[in-house]
Amino acid sequence: MKAFSTIFAALLLSIILFSCESGQNGSDSTKPKARGSIGEIIMVIDSVKYAGPLGDELRSIFEADLPGMIRSESLFKINTVDPRAMTRMLKMSTNLIYVTTFDDKGSASQVINAQFSKESKEKALNDPSLYSLRVEDEFASGQEVLYLFGNNEEQLIKNLQDNKGRLQNLFEVRERRRLEKALLARKNAAANVEAKKNLGIEINVPASYQVAKSQPGFLWVRQPTPNANRADISLFFHVEDYVSESQTFPENILAIRDSVTRHHIFGDPEDPNSFVVTEKQIVPAFRNMVINDNFTREIRASWKTNNVSMGGSYLGYLMVDEKKGKLYYIEGFVYYPNEIHRDALREIETILLNTDVSWTPEQGA
Repeated sequence: MKAFSTIFAALLLSIILFSCESGQNGSDSTKPKARGSIGEIIMVIDSVKYAGPLGDELRSIFEADLPGMIRSESLFKINTVDPRAMTRMLKMSTNLIYVTTFDDKGSASQVINAQFSKESKEKALNDPSLYSLRVEDEFASGQEVLYLFGNNEEQLIKNLQDNKGRLQNLFEVRERRRLEKALLARKNAAANVEAKKNLGIEINVPASYQVAKSQPGFLWVRQPTPNANRADISLFFHVEDYVSESQTFPENILAIRDSVTRHHIFGDPEDPNSFVVTEKQIVPAFRNMVINDNFTREIRASWKTNNVSMGGSYLGYLMVDEKKGKLYYIEGFVYYPNEIHRDALREIETILLNTDVSWTPEQGA
């Protein structure tokens, strides 16, 4: 069995999570194409394990609540499958996670354990830090398979706790790249022209988005055809002079954001009292990051119109380009009443992280 040889070789080389790309380096055209919706993960695990402390830890990682949301929504959609019930179709899933411990003698876990050689189990026994292995395209082309294992549950849970962020990031980055290929296959060149002209940045938005408003220092683009199966997504871009580090403080980011929306974005263009504001009853979540060498602060929060007629979720990035002396605030917000916002926010994240604020006219129009 291929998994047997791959896992054995990887463990002998002491390959740990993310240390390298395991399995094939490219797609195998002889294999069927992996299938699965964005953000969906099939988790193969004994149901007894999933109902206990190990399952609690796995849920805290892969089904963690997205921050800043009006209602609870999980990071990923997890579907659990008993190892004995794995079919050929399920093995074609885009994202697969196998979870086991080597001390488990139950028939379900033994199905997974049989894929590990005696030597590889001994390797894990002697090195408790070994707990995971990535294998690309194991059963299908374009597939990510992650094995999570331990000598016992206590050891595996400890390793999961120590690597929670890395495990989340693995699938977040993978799903963003998958979505990027689909979303940005065709781009709106006109929107990019407006962004260069009015903000001095380069943006990549899907061709399906249209420019709603463009003026010096501000651009608003929108997905114009929302329906019952498609969220209403808007993106806007703002630039101002960077004069002080205090502009990057959370309270000042909210002030910048709400000032922009107060002047430019309304639930009803005919009602000046319907401008968009941050929903203060739900605590915004901030995270620091670096994008293209620029300090960036991410914000996840909820919005409402001032007259409380509409509301939803938003994801924004405050980016500082010290070389240009500019501060950029870019955001996507969702209006999709009574529906899940997770997929729309992942789309927003994918588009916004393709923004290049360091673009200059010298690079070409």
